[in-house]
Amino acid sequence: MSRLALIAGAGGLPAALVAALPERPLVCALEGFDPAGIAPDLRFRTERLAVFLRHLQDEGVTRVAFAGAVQRPRLDPAQFDPETAQMVPRLLAAMAQGDDATLRVVLAIFEEAGFAVVGVEAIAPALLPAAGVITGAPGPQDEADAARASAIVAALGAVDVGQGCVVAQGLCLGVEALPGTDALLAEVSRLAPPLRPAARGIYYKAAKPGQDRRIDLPALGVETLRGAVAAGLGGVVFEAGSVICLDLPAMVAFAEAAGLFLWAR
Repeated sequence: MSRLALIAGAGGLPAALVAALPERPLVCALEGFDPAGIAPDLRFRTERLAVFLRHLQDEGVTRVAFAGAVQRPRLDPAQFDPETAQMVPRLLAAMAQGDDATLRVVLAIFEEAGFAVVGVEAIAPALLPAAGVITGAPGPQDEADAARASAIVAALGAVDVGQGCVVAQGLCLGVEALPGTDALLAEVSRLAPPLRPAARGIYYKAAKPGQDRRIDLPALGVETLRGAVAAGLGGVVFEAGSVICLDLPAMVAFAEAAGLFLWAR
């Protein structure tokens, strides 16, 4: 069986993915973005990407998967090796076009080095729940809010802005942008009438339309549910088969204790 390397970023997703795999992959972390709950086998710098790719080849790696959050690192020109320096104009041009363009170029660089890039749904499909109400009971207004939220997130994703929003009584109370999910839910928790309807509302999460599903699929965990409760929401809805649940049993237990419904739509 071909050897797998996990290119890990911050957060709990890399550890959840490793736990779901039959064999531990080679866990590689970009310097400054160590994953939570798992120790990297090695770290690498963007400025020495070509050296890192050769190291993976020497280790017998043939497949790579990406999981976890990273931010654009500050590049130190003094650290570049000659081969990586030749990649810089290509990377900078992609960064200027947004996250999706940057990720496409990163995937292309790994593929050009001979690696097959695999997504979470290919190696750990159980982390992406199929359609159905997981716990709780969304009502007719929740269903209407979810439909409205789905249309909003599709529009956001089409311009590479975000993957989530909050809707209550058909009103969009906030959308996910660069600060992320926690910031969105915290912002909603501070809203008061007349900006905030009396009804509970929902948080919705989905993949961007047409995104490469091998990288940057959205993820949910208990912390997201905690933020939804603090924001006074009644449920969390997500696109079935397209959103990673980091620890679904723990999410269900928390949701049931908090009176929150979970729905893979």
